[in-house]
Amino acid sequence: MVLLTMVLTKYALLESHSSNTLLSHFNFIILTTAVLLITASGYIINDIFDIETDKINKPSKLFLDKNFSIKKAWSFYILLNIFGLALGIIVSIATNTPLNSLYFIVTAIILFCYSKSFKKIALIGNLIVSFLCALVIFLVSEFEFNGTSLETNSKISSDLIIAIYLFFSFTITLIREIIKDIEDVNGDLKIKAKTLPILIGRKRSARIAFFISSIMLVFILIILQSIKNESLFFWYILFLICLPLLYLLNKIWFARTKKNYSIISKLLKIIMFLGILSMLLFRF
Repeated sequence: MVLLTMVLTKYALLESHSSNTLLSHFNFIILTTAVLLITASGYIINDIFDIETDKINKPSKLFLDKNFSIKKAWSFYILLNIFGLALGIIVSIATNTPLNSLYFIVTAIILFCYSKSFKKIALIGNLIVSFLCALVIFLVSEFEFNGTSLETNSKISSDLIIAIYLFFSFTITLIREIIKDIEDVNGDLKIKAKTLPILIGRKRSARIAFFISSIMLVFILIILQSIKNESLFFWYILFLICLPLLYLLNKIWFARTKKNYSIISKLLKIIMFLGILSMLLFRF
């Protein structure tokens, strides 16, 4: 999903608005590799700290401690971070934006802190993951446009569209993180985590997810009003984003069991995927 987001952000969304971009194809490959390596290291460190909860929540999907030792996992985590940070610094220097290397350093630190402690704190962990998912889109746009002079109208247009996708990415991820916390409440109780469902209950947490989903749907409908002349984009968003969101609201409202929430989580991934694919429409 990260790779697809980065590729479509550059080649579908951004390059459809301006040809005056900073990233060459080679530098984009370096940037993408850096992000993927740091993301992979984040998954590994999360699995290391989550091993006890995963034994309860996902026993059939448990990889560490069964097929892969904790010691090897730590070694891979360190190596992936080293290579990811090195490539991030290299691409920042190569594009004359050395300060952009801070994004990679800060992200690696945040991922470690999230896995170790922040994910156990109500909403804090959810917000961090949502922020990092949105950061992927922002990072590509930052490397593409930083230090370049775009035509005023093009820049305004691209900024607005990027902001919309940032909002979508952040919000849909936040909803899914809350739903996942509801799914994993039994394992989180064992490690004394203070996630939202543990503090206020599953039903109230689901209502919060419902409320955020409603806000996102209203926001998208408002956007639809301003693009009703763009027929292809209009119908795509209406049928493949808005209608699934309506179905999602129904599923969240009536969800009661872990299986219900698991289905909702999968549905959110589908909506997220369809939202990212909508970037392709800017090429037409």
